[in-house]
Amino acid sequence: MDPLPDIRYGPDGLVPAVVKDAADGRVLMVAWMDAEALRATIDTGLVHFHSRSRGRLWRKGETSGNVLHLRDLSLDCDADTLLVTAAPVGPTCHRGMRSCFDPEPETGMVAPAQRSAGPQPTEANPEPFAWLATLWATIASRAAELPAGSYTTALLKGGVDAIARKVTEEATEVLIAAKDDAAAEASGSDRAATSENLAGETADLLYHTLVLLAERNLPPSEAIAVLRSRHQVQP
Repeated sequence: MDPLPDIRYGPDGLVPAVVKDAADGRVLMVAWMDAEALRATIDTGLVHFHSRSRGRLWRKGETSGNVLHLRDLSLDCDADTLLVTAAPVGPTCHRGMRSCFDPEPETGMVAPAQRSAGPQPTEANPEPFAWLATLWATIASRAAELPAGSYTTALLKGGVDAIARKVTEEATEVLIAAKDDAAAEASGSDRAATSENLAGETADLLYHTLVLLAERNLPPSEAIAVLRSRHQVQP
C-alpha cells in the first residue's frame, strides 16, 4: 500500500523530492522517490531515494555516512512534488557543501591584509567548520560498527563517564594552552609553538566532544540548531 496514496507519480513511477533542513528551512537537495523509496524512508526514519543512474533504491549517506533523518513529509498543492524535512548528518552535497545549491567554494586565496586573521569562512564556503561533518561521519560509523583496534571504539565502550572525563581533561588543556599563548603574546615572544599547541588541544576537545555526542546518540545538528535559534534572537 502506498504510504501517501494521493501522490501523483510520473509515468516512470517517480516523484521529485525537495529536501530542506529542519533547523532553518534551507533547501539541501532535490532527488527522486518512488513508492519503494517513500516506504523505506517512513519505515526507517532515514531518507531514501530512487537512483535513476543506478536503477535501484538508494539511502542517502549509505557510503558517505551523511544521512538525512526524516522529520516530516508533505505534498505540494498538485500532489506531484514531495517536501522532505530532515535533520542532516554532515554535508548533503557530494562536494562537501551543506547544500547542493551552495556555489563552489572560493579558491581559498585572500587579500594580504586578511591573511593574519586566518581562513575567512562565508555562507557559500563554510570551511573550515564544515569539515567537522566529515569527522562526525567517521565517529558515527565507529559507533555503529565498533571496529576492533579503534581508539574511538575504546572510548565508546568506556561509556559516558569515561568520555566525559576526557572532555573535562581536554577542556582544561585548552585553558592552559590559551593562557600560555596569552603569556607569550604579552611578553612579545614568538607564538608559533604556543599557538600550535592551542590549536592541537582545541582539536582534541572538539573530537572528544563529538565522541560524547555519539555515545549519547545525539547528532551535532541538534546543538547547531540551538545555536541558530539563539543567534536569531540576538539584537
